[in-house]
Amino acid sequence: MSFPSITHVALTVRDLSVSVPWYTALFGAEPVLDEDTGPFRHVVWAIDGTLIGLHQFPSGTDATRFDERRVGLDHLAFGCPDRAALELQQKHLDGLGIKHGGIVDAPYGSGLSFRDPDNLPLEFFAPPGA
Repeated sequence: MSFPSITHVALTVRDLSVSVPWYTALFGAEPVLDEDTGPFRHVVWAIDGTLIGLHQFPSGTDATRFDERRVGLDHLAFGCPDRAALELQQKHLDGLGIKHGGIVDAPYGSGLSFRDPDNLPLEFFAPPGA
């Protein structure tokens, strides 16, 4: 038996009216679902076989900004096949005016870190030597 792949990721955001346009520009794609489930509203994109959803709760959220040092999610990384693709993503972020930390090379691969409007840490990542 093999371990199953990740099918979806859901991120809680403060304000979908801010986050949806931001992620739409980042992904270069429109959402495939925008639904109010009652307990929360969610907007979902289909990105290369994985669903990425944003949730907003009508009761609001904790006003504390995200901090990856707390127990829970550290970051969400999107795979790039090689460093050249990573460099294209850096240009994409620059074109969108999204601040980032530049490409950082390490023995385990190369990463390009940035944050969404709620300070959630995101990354583009390429394997080493690719």
